[in-house]
Amino acid sequence: MMTERAAPIGYGELISGNRNFRYLWFGQIVSLLGDWFNLIASASLVAMLTQSGFAVGGLFVVRMLAPFLVSPIAGVVADRYNRRQILIITDVLRALTVFGFLLVREAGHVWLLYALTAIQLGISGFFFPTRNAILPDLVPARGIGAANAISSATWSVMLALGAAIGGLVSGYWGIYPAFVIDGLTFLLSALLIAQIRLDVKPALDPADKTIRASLRQYLDGLRYLREHTNTLVIAFHKAAIALIMFSGFQVVQVAISEDVFVIGIGGGISLGLMFGINGVGTGIGPILARRLTGDRDRSLRVAILIGYLIGALGLAITGSLINFGTVLFGTLLRGVGGGIIWVFSTQLLLQLVPGHIRGRIFASEFAIFTLASAVGASLAGALLDSSLGMSGLIWWMAGLSLIPAALWALWLSKGKSTGFAPEDASI
Repeated sequence: MMTERAAPIGYGELISGNRNFRYLWFGQIVSLLGDWFNLIASASLVAMLTQSGFAVGGLFVVRMLAPFLVSPIAGVVADRYNRRQILIITDVLRALTVFGFLLVREAGHVWLLYALTAIQLGISGFFFPTRNAILPDLVPARGIGAANAISSATWSVMLALGAAIGGLVSGYWGIYPAFVIDGLTFLLSALLIAQIRLDVKPALDPADKTIRASLRQYLDGLRYLREHTNTLVIAFHKAAIALIMFSGFQVVQVAISEDVFVIGIGGGISLGLMFGINGVGTGIGPILARRLTGDRDRSLRVAILIGYLIGALGLAITGSLINFGTVLFGTLLRGVGGGIIWVFSTQLLLQLVPGHIRGRIFASEFAIFTLASAVGASLAGALLDSSLGMSGLIWWMAGLSLIPAALWALWLSKGKSTGFAPEDASI
């Protein structure tokens, strides 16, 4: 049932008036800047050392499988322990891990890069669901839409800046300075998050720390998804765009920068520009769309459908590979469409899922997303070395994007929609 809602909080009001959210946001800014430095540097390093599209695809598979494997534990941890402390600890551990990338110096060391990437992203598998889960603890209900939009736009802006600057750093000064910057940003993020003052008890009783209790609590989260089909369907949106629009295309982007439009050392600048323009698209798409949708449930759902169509169009344009400008324009549209789907599906979950199970739901969503990302990256890496060709692969992605669009349109036509009130759960 649709419930009465107070007027939503504006962006400026939320940032200036909510100290806790402000520090969480500052931490996100510096941490994401380093993240995109790391991604550009890692992908360029693997490509340079191996000269293999399959090896680059393997890097993206590792980046996605690691958080998938820890997700059953991560969701329970996010609901059982102090979420602020989890964020601080994971930032510090990721900083220490990233500094290890400086040891990768030759082709025989690629295994170490994969191992360190697995550790880093495994730790991130605890960080990201916890960060999503803590957001409604820091802002009132009428500020969730603005907080989610700010956080998502920040991700996009830092993708644009971090990828572009990371590409420039890698292209002009080499790869290793990017790893140092990434490690330092994690430490700064931990210091900023430590300024948050939060007096919220863990949703689950941490007294029973047995493996059996953790497994039972994780299965409770899966049972919630099974009993609330609407939430389950929404949780699959990120997996759909990861499989078709994002993860596999990230592997293709490396190949485009290495073999087609090479700018900078190893194509580092062209790769950074592609990631950067994608960040611009994922940032402006949801912000502009939200001016039309507001926080209205039905409008958010229709916008997700439009996001699939925009993303498919962007892929089709990119697949022509006419010139680098066309590639960037198609990448921009793909970012706009994917960003709308990502941001609005997250907002729907924030509005629907009750707080006591929020960590496990976001961890499950992240698990589905990372598994789909690993599959997408693996397939893209293998198909790049096949007879399909780069353009053919991108056009296939464009066509496949219409499948989840059609399924979502069918779901909407059957009136599968709920209001803003969190779904009941007896878990």
